[in-house]
Amino acid sequence: MSDNENFDKPEDADRRDGGDSPADPADRATGRASDDQAFNDIVEGVELNTDGVDQSTGSGPEGPADPPSRESQLATLLAERTEDLQRLQAEYVNYKRRVDRDRDLARQVGVRKVVADLMPVLDSIEMARQHGELEEGSGFRAVADAIAKVAAAHDLTSFGAVGEEFDPHVHEALMQVPLPGATVTSVSQVMQPGYKLGDQVLRPARVAVSDPDPNAVSDGNGSTGTGSTGSNGSGASEADGGSGQSPAGDN
Repeated sequence: MSDNENFDKPEDADRRDGGDSPADPADRATGRASDDQAFNDIVEGVELNTDGVDQSTGSGPEGPADPPSRESQLATLLAERTEDLQRLQAEYVNYKRRVDRDRDLARQVGVRKVVADLMPVLDSIEMARQHGELEEGSGFRAVADAIAKVAAAHDLTSFGAVGEEFDPHVHEALMQVPLPGATVTSVSQVMQPGYKLGDQVLRPARVAVSDPDPNAVSDGNGSTGTGSTGSNGSGASEADGGSGQSPAGDN
C-alpha cells in the first residue's frame, strides 16, 4: 500500500461534509447569489450610517475603512425600523386621545343644545305644577313625568328656592323684596328657576333678593333685635311716664 492511499480523496471529503454527492461549485455560486439578492432586497433603500467615511474612496480619517458587514447593516436596519414603529405608536396614541376628546366635546355640545331647547318646556311644567294643573293620573302629568326623566338622565337639575342665600354666580337679582327672618342676603322670590348641566350653569335663577332682616335672630342666643328694642323702649316710657305724672300731680 502506498502512502498516498492513507489520505482521503477530495471526493470522499465532500461526501462526508455535504452528502452523498460532491458539492457542485455552480450550486454554491447560485446559493450565494440568492443570499446576496435576499440581503439586497432587505436593505434596499436604507441609508447606512457611514459618518466619517469618504463615500468616493471608502476611506475614513484614519485610513481605508472596511465595508460594513451584513450583521452591522441588519442591526442598523433593525434599529431604524424599531424607531419608526415607536414613533408611529406614539402618534397613534396621541391621535386616539385627541379623537376621544373631540368625541366627548361633540357629545356635550349636542346634549347642551337639546336641554337648552327643553328648558322652556320645563318652565311651563313648573308653572302648571304651581297652579295645581298636574293632577295625579292625568295625561299631562304622565307627559311631565316623562320629560322630567329625560332631563334627569342627562344630569339636568333645577335650582333656586325662597330662603336660600343669594349667590351672584348662580342667581340673577331682578328686584328687592323684603323677607322676614332673613339673617343674610337671601332669595325672597323666584321668578324663573335656574338650570345646571352637571356642575355647569346653563341659566341662572332669576330672583328677588332681600337684605338681612334687622329683627331676625342673628346672634344664635335667642335674643332678637325687636325684643331688645321693645324692652328698652318700654322701660324708657315707664320712666318718662312716672317722671311726667309726678310733676303733673304736684301741680
